[in-house]
Amino acid sequence: MKLRIPDADVLWEDLPATRRHELTLTVTPAELDDLQHVNNTVYLAWCEQVAREHALRLGMGTQALMELGAVPVARQHVINYHRPAVLGDTVRIRTALTLHAGVRSVRAYALDRLNPDDPDGGVRLAECQTEWVWVDPVSGRPKRAPEAVSTGFGFSDAVYSR
Repeated sequence: MKLRIPDADVLWEDLPATRRHELTLTVTPAELDDLQHVNNTVYLAWCEQVAREHALRLGMGTQALMELGAVPVARQHVINYHRPAVLGDTVRIRTALTLHAGVRSVRAYALDRLNPDDPDGGVRLAECQTEWVWVDPVSGRPKRAPEAVSTGFGFSDAVYSR
């Protein structure tokens, strides 16, 4: 399945707080590559970080999910890079759960620079989307996410996606 990255900005305003999360950080020297830009792997690590923080905020961290009998594993990441981040930049990473159906969930991410001289809303650095597959933590086999997971992340039986 080829993922199409949705417009994270439109989705952000339309989704309930349980389906979205953001964090803001400052670029450090350890995150730079030889060109003095944030290394491409760091963007993915930031996306994973904001997703983990989101899950923890809702009481859905790895341990809680294991106890419920289903954990998400990444199936596919798609990242579009627009501009590089550099040392000292302030970066906002937003994530929004855009789809949750059966054994699949999809998260969209928007990464924006928010430096003092940037326009309102910042400057788009990158967009990412990850397709997650829910699996049984013991067998590793695909498994539908439990209802507690669906409702915990703001989905219901009747409406699995926006």
